[in-house]
Amino acid sequence: MRTAGSGDVGSERGTTGQRPPRHLIVTLYGLHSRAGGGWMSVASLIRLLADLGADESAVRSAVSRLKRRGILEPSTVSGAAGYTLSDEAQHMLRQGDRRIFSPRRATLDEGWLLVVFSVPESVRSKRHMLRTQLTRLGFGTTAPGVWIAPAQVHDEAEDVLARLGLREYADLFRADYLSSVADLPAKARQWWDTERVQTLCSDFLLAHRPSAARWAGDGGSDAEAFVDHTALVTDWRRLVYLDPGLPRELLPSKWSGSEASALFRELHGRLEGPARRHVNRVRSS
Repeated sequence: MRTAGSGDVGSERGTTGQRPPRHLIVTLYGLHSRAGGGWMSVASLIRLLADLGADESAVRSAVSRLKRRGILEPSTVSGAAGYTLSDEAQHMLRQGDRRIFSPRRATLDEGWLLVVFSVPESVRSKRHMLRTQLTRLGFGTTAPGVWIAPAQVHDEAEDVLARLGLREYADLFRADYLSSVADLPAKARQWWDTERVQTLCSDFLLAHRPSAARWAGDGGSDAEAFVDHTALVTDWRRLVYLDPGLPRELLPSKWSGSEASALFRELHGRLEGPARRHVNRVRSS
């Protein structure tokens, strides 16, 4: 079974499949720690990840990796060892909330945002970081150093450039496509990997339809809701960062993204409450 990033987002209830523990930890912190200041004890992390099928050594290894990346910071609260989200991680999670829980598809009449940049050798280490962040925002490339996205991501692009200290090396343009609109779907396939997103949406539906059917019926325990909800949000979080939010006219004819979005909203609404109860019980025990 492949991970969400390689085209398969599926899992059975009670297991994380091959979702890396670090992805599950980011989901846990994003969903359940920010209201309490962003902190979670190591003991709670280990117990909750055990519910998701990850052993203690894998959890500790994943936490160490997230610490090295500046996402988690060690912190002791009332004598308990734990980790809190860094300021940068808190900022990125807040930005991600809109994309995950309130995604919006652009329309053709809103136009496009072009980012043209040339990063000098003196800060070349940030060049890859910028490309990665633009890709996460849904940018495609029309030519080397020329990136395009729906105009709705302007504020996020400005924020990325500012945080990386690269604003002076980039020019931003609002643009209209002046050639035939009939050419745009073919251009979109060149600039973005829409077929991959379509495949991932289909995989998401296959993975989570069984869960939707179960919870539409008898459902399950709070612990089972926690497992299904964490898998759901982890898969969806990775998927929406690959979907540029292109206008519907530019997407494949058999586009499954709308159905995937509806399934996510339905399951998230059903599972969020009982999943949170389970996490709160574990954290208070």
